[in-house]
Amino acid sequence: MEAFLIQNMAPIMFGSLVVVLLLGYPAAFSLAFVGLFYALIGIKLGLFQPDFLQALPDRIYGVMSNDTLLAIPFFTFMGLVLERSGMAEDLLDTIGQLFGTVRGGLAYAVIFVGALLAATTGVVAASVISMGLISLPIMLRYGYDRRFAAGVIAASGTLAQIIPPSLVLIVMADQLGKSVGDMYEGAFVPGITLAGMYAVYTLIMSVVFPKSTPGLPAEAVGFREDDNSRGLWSLLFLSLASAAFGWWMMRNSDTHGADYVVLCMFFGILFAFGVAVVNWIIDRLTGFRFLSRMAQQTTFVMVPPLFLIFLVLGTIFIGVATPTEGGAMGASGALILGALKRRLSWQLIRQATESTAKLASFVVFILLGARVFSLTFYGVSGHIWVENLLTSLPGGQIGFLLFVNAFVFVLAFFLDFFELAFIVIPLLGPAAEHLGIDLIWFGVILGVNMQTSFMHPPFGFALFYLRSVAPREPFLDRVTGKLTQGVTTGQIYMGAIPFVLIQLLMVITVILVPSMVTHYKSGLSQIDPNKVQINIPQVDLPPLDLSQPPAIK
Repeated sequence: MEAFLIQNMAPIMFGSLVVVLLLGYPAAFSLAFVGLFYALIGIKLGLFQPDFLQALPDRIYGVMSNDTLLAIPFFTFMGLVLERSGMAEDLLDTIGQLFGTVRGGLAYAVIFVGALLAATTGVVAASVISMGLISLPIMLRYGYDRRFAAGVIAASGTLAQIIPPSLVLIVMADQLGKSVGDMYEGAFVPGITLAGMYAVYTLIMSVVFPKSTPGLPAEAVGFREDDNSRGLWSLLFLSLASAAFGWWMMRNSDTHGADYVVLCMFFGILFAFGVAVVNWIIDRLTGFRFLSRMAQQTTFVMVPPLFLIFLVLGTIFIGVATPTEGGAMGASGALILGALKRRLSWQLIRQATESTAKLASFVVFILLGARVFSLTFYGVSGHIWVENLLTSLPGGQIGFLLFVNAFVFVLAFFLDFFELAFIVIPLLGPAAEHLGIDLIWFGVILGVNMQTSFMHPPFGFALFYLRSVAPREPFLDRVTGKLTQGVTTGQIYMGAIPFVLIQLLMVITVILVPSMVTHYKSGLSQIDPNKVQINIPQVDLPPLDLSQPPAIK
């Protein structure tokens, strides 16, 4: 028996951890318990050196002194303040009105706002709950299919998992030993592409099943002009003029890639906001407007979150700020926006601070438990077992990626993304690096994959969040006064399945098209340090005469 334990300590230890987690015990304490328990067994069997435990205080101190993890409470606080200050409500109302009578317009608005909230809040719970409270009653009011409505809200909320400043990307970068800024830049295109795939699915549904995605009735569309027109041409002209101004400002700059796009967006935002402010002042003074009501409303609602995106992500991408500094600026910006909207209160700040403290403590405790587990796992040569197991898979890099993603997908049915990031990623990273896989690309692939952990029936947290705010029983609609049927749990689960499949399709796309992620290298030096040659010129020096003592002055 002892010989069997010695030979198979690593797989037995990992299997025990999975069993303990499935029994429902808290992840942080499960990790620490399994680590210490098998450390004692390993010492008894002579497989684990007690000296390893002396490194535990250093590992714990390393967690507490990790500056990168400071970005987590900053981004969490920013997201909670924005969610409670009503930004999501303003965005959903305005963008929903913008799409108007277009079939599936409310769904497009949910996807668009979900992507914006993801790029400003980075918190899945805040996005799903906000859109569930605001959009779901409207979609039910106008006859949207309940399964589709629930699915698109939950899926759009989970975009906060992969679109920067995602919290899981911070943890992923930390666990893989890579730059958070590179991870953010690598994940940006896949995140936006995934939102586009949701929109394509909505378009297909509106064509194949038009009754499932009706447009708003004409009488429900507001922000009309005096002649009852929508004023969309004014909005289109302002958008084109803003884009042209941004391009003109940056056309002679030496920026490239993501830096160019970010700065163009920044100057375009400033131009649009300036025009809208001038229009508002002239309207107040003279009653004349050169922008339509829709154009002005859309600009005033869109500029604050877009400016915050630049303040956070733009400064990180162009190298002005670190992710931690970007998070601090984002938290400050969220407080300023809340104050400008006159929705900032001490109660709001207290609630956001308490929730931030709870989440940050949760993350730190899991990380501390993971350090205890990994210390014992490495002490019994578990990392060698995992690396040998994974690098011996057939198919090379592609075979490894397919197996790992299938493995993570199955684990995501039972574990949330933090647990996966802290337990699984440290085991997979060395094997991926041994196979020559770019770790930023690898991290983004797993980030998209772990996004499905929010959507899996029956334990998807996004489904739980939506279930908590979706009406269960028939209710009287506050606008129409009609009795409206509620949403069942089965409808929420069924609506999530197509979007889980879309997320898996996105995983395959990122694997097949690595340039979606590896463009982050465009700003890095392309010089191979191994090929650098340093030539020292020969300098002729006069001969040194050692026969004469040096003169003393």
